[in-house]
Amino acid sequence: MDTVIIGEVLKPQGIKGELKVYPITDDAARFKKLKKIYLSDGKTERCFDVQEVRIDAKKMVFLRLTGIETPEEAGKFRGFQIKIERKDVPPLNNRWYYFELEGMKVYEKGSLLGTLTKVLETGANDIYLVQGEKGEICIPALKSVVTNVDVPGKRMDVLLPPGLLDE
Repeated sequence: MDTVIIGEVLKPQGIKGELKVYPITDDAARFKKLKKIYLSDGKTERCFDVQEVRIDAKKMVFLRLTGIETPEEAGKFRGFQIKIERKDVPPLNNRWYYFELEGMKVYEKGSLLGTLTKVLETGANDIYLVQGEKGEICIPALKSVVTNVDVPGKRMDVLLPPGLLDE
């Protein structure tokens, strides 16, 4: 099954087995639409039905899940990742999830630069790390640089700023 990480369990909350979750999304309200989630420690993955979702003023998410009724039961999941099936990830308009970009082949003027291995978040704009024959290239995620993104084709076309590849 193809799943995507959307959060991490921080700790139990309250006396009814609620989980306090750090959301890995720019829109925590997306949690309110979930019917089921998977809790994973990297070795095992268990499916749970979502009973209730609360979001506080700090954008922290609190989940009540079927089968977790006490703080002790909830405590067993501290540090677990929260995942959903990829088909349940809402589409974005003219933006992409990191998991959609990582693994793409990156080209400039038809020439393969390498494979996008990681997206780094910075204050101004993201940086795409591309591993290729010339080593690692840091490409700014700017509209003026990234000219085309083909998610189904796993291809990105870029127009590098002058001097970026100079040694």
